[in-house]
Amino acid sequence: MSIATDLQRLKESLKASDRLPVVFLGHGSPMNAIEDNAYARSWEALGHALPHPQAILVVSAHWMTRGSTLVAVNAKPETIHDFYGFPRELFAVQYPAPGAPEMAKEVVSLLASHHAQGDDTWGLDHGAWSVLRALYPGADVPVFQLSVDMTAPLSEHIEIGAALKDLRHRGVLILGSGNIVHNLRAMRYGARPYDWAEEFDALVAQKLEERDFAALTDRESLGKLLTMAHPSIDHYLPALTVAGASDEKDKLLFMNSAIDIASVSMRSFIWY
Repeated sequence: MSIATDLQRLKESLKASDRLPVVFLGHGSPMNAIEDNAYARSWEALGHALPHPQAILVVSAHWMTRGSTLVAVNAKPETIHDFYGFPRELFAVQYPAPGAPEMAKEVVSLLASHHAQGDDTWGLDHGAWSVLRALYPGADVPVFQLSVDMTAPLSEHIEIGAALKDLRHRGVLILGSGNIVHNLRAMRYGARPYDWAEEFDALVAQKLEERDFAALTDRESLGKLLTMAHPSIDHYLPALTVAGASDEKDKLLFMNSAIDIASVSMRSFIWY
């Protein structure tokens, strides 16, 4: 079945539902934000299938905190160019979406047990705007971000997603942005994927289908495979939060099930 057919089925299903999907996108290189490639085109196609939400909550791999979960409460979040060594054209990109301060403050309350705090210093990092400009190019939907606490147990990120689940009934699109496999130290252009990258990507896909989230948060069982796929865990955490925001009634759709530059999984998934 083609992705176009899958997305049409997604669109038809969402028309009959008052509950928004939860989405995880493998964002890969910042250049995907300005290049005409298969990844950017798939995000654009997904944007046509998704409803127009009242607000978007982005859990990005690029907002890392330690010991707390921050929620951006800015009314006018700035576009953050949190990278270097890329073409000037990429630094010129702006995504002037408004914030959602009132909803963000509610999220702070929802996540009180996870040491949540409001923050007015963060804007929209490239984990957010690189995919949002394809999904909602008009930048007309309020957006706010949620940080990933690098010190929290993996299971806590599932719990955070579960605490946010009811937002789906209130017009909020929960969007995770990271990568299922993300090892830039091992990247090789034009090379076939590493066996360990394919193995971890397939394992995560299987456990998502089985809704075996405990397996996805068991560092001991994942062992060396996890550390090879993620020398730093930041790009994995948004996928766990999105998983936690799903429920057993949801259907699961995969997109972009490919490994880029040998060590970055572009796999994306939607629960709807």
